[in-house]
Amino acid sequence: MDSYLLSSLIWFPVVGSVAVLMTGGDKNADTARGIAAFVAIANLLLCIPLYMAFDPSSYLMQFQEDHLWIRAYKIHYGLGVDGISLAMIILTNFTGLLVILAGCHAIKVRVAQYMAAFLTMQGMMIGVFAATDAILFYVFWEGMLIPMYLSIGMWGSANRSYASIKFFLYTFLGSILMLIALLYLYHYTGTFKIQEFYGLKFSLHTQELIFFAFFLAFAVKVPMWPVHTWLPDAHTEAPSGGSVVLAALMLKLGIYGFLRFSMPITPLACQHLAWFMITLSLIAIVYIGLVAIIQTDMKKLIAYSSIAHMGFATLGCFMIYDIVVHTPDYQDAYMSLEGAVIQMIAHAFGSGAMFLGIGMLADRYYNHSRLIKDYGGIASRMPAFAAFFMLFAMSNVGLPGTAGFVGEFMVITSAIQAHFWVAFVAALTLILAASYTLWMYKRVFFGNIANDQVAQMEDLHWIEKTNYILLAVGVFFVGLYPTPVLNVLHATIGNLLIQSLPYAQPH
Repeated sequence: MDSYLLSSLIWFPVVGSVAVLMTGGDKNADTARGIAAFVAIANLLLCIPLYMAFDPSSYLMQFQEDHLWIRAYKIHYGLGVDGISLAMIILTNFTGLLVILAGCHAIKVRVAQYMAAFLTMQGMMIGVFAATDAILFYVFWEGMLIPMYLSIGMWGSANRSYASIKFFLYTFLGSILMLIALLYLYHYTGTFKIQEFYGLKFSLHTQELIFFAFFLAFAVKVPMWPVHTWLPDAHTEAPSGGSVVLAALMLKLGIYGFLRFSMPITPLACQHLAWFMITLSLIAIVYIGLVAIIQTDMKKLIAYSSIAHMGFATLGCFMIYDIVVHTPDYQDAYMSLEGAVIQMIAHAFGSGAMFLGIGMLADRYYNHSRLIKDYGGIASRMPAFAAFFMLFAMSNVGLPGTAGFVGEFMVITSAIQAHFWVAFVAALTLILAASYTLWMYKRVFFGNIANDQVAQMEDLHWIEKTNYILLAVGVFFVGLYPTPVLNVLHATIGNLLIQSLPYAQPH
């Protein structure tokens, strides 16, 4: 079973999506919901043997599958996981279950199609994290765009057509240069196996060209400033499930691309251009944080917040090149990269939960408004929801004891060893995040009840409460005891440092 565990995790949701579609129209919506929930739960349970059998002391790919797919071009159906991809696969299945459960309550029309789209998307994203062949990676990378495009276009808000097309064009066009880079690497090595691309002796100029080819694809996905403009539109118009997947998973694919491709394949270019990436990360943290403060739409505010928090992850990735120059202690470099990955996980819990909550409020409002001015006094009508939302807002701010604190603390602590002012500017996000998050919370949840719509709102239903309990467990688990996650990451991060630092050997 172990040898085909990754294939099961990828294709079971895809096959399940076909079964869901075969239930027919909305007259069998309950059957579609039941099948989708069963598939999502079963796939999450499959992560248990994956985690239990994983050897955290090894940096090698585990659970490998390798089958020749296209003989003429030596393209393989190759799968495997290391510590980083294991963490992201578990996160993908956890988030997928939450989205399906939320959709069971919120989606009333074209239920089967909705469930099928998100199950397919889940399988494609697991494929991205598990692929060890570059073309297979690219197929999964592009394949996940289609169900997300459909989810925004079919179940989104009034301006959904514009948002879905903009999302697809940005992300698809950004990937074309990545494909060209992969073809160049194949021409040089004669293989598409990703790990065969590591350690190639390219000149700095060649590495820079490859780096920028990858950069456009991954920076759009993160998204980094200034190629971030598709995200607020996509978040605003997407259904709440689409917003959760975007925030919790799809943005992480860009960071994962930097870790899997850019840093180990083009280490000289990464070292030479680290200042460029650090600058863009700081702009995202500060400037986008300021943009979030002036938003009047709750979804847009959290969308801009996501861009700022992902700036922390990219900062953690590329600060290592300055850290190893200024300090001989490679533990700071470990901490920086591990902090970036923890930040990815923590952001999934905090922002994902907040997008779910905003979707709940919009579903209860007669015109599905997401404007802050239309709400007020929610806490008096929905006390359980207000308490949960406060927890996730505090995680978004970075309160100690919550998941949001751990990654930011690790990145800032490691960055200060190299550049005090970089760490100082990065730490401004704690002030900015508190400003826009608490300002929104105060206006929406406290004060007088805004209108009759708010006065008639019901508190959390059992499905919504179940989702929030699961997310709260995640927030406290990572916030109070991140050691199991760090243990899984440590050997993989060490090997990544060896591959990514051209003149240094971490120990």
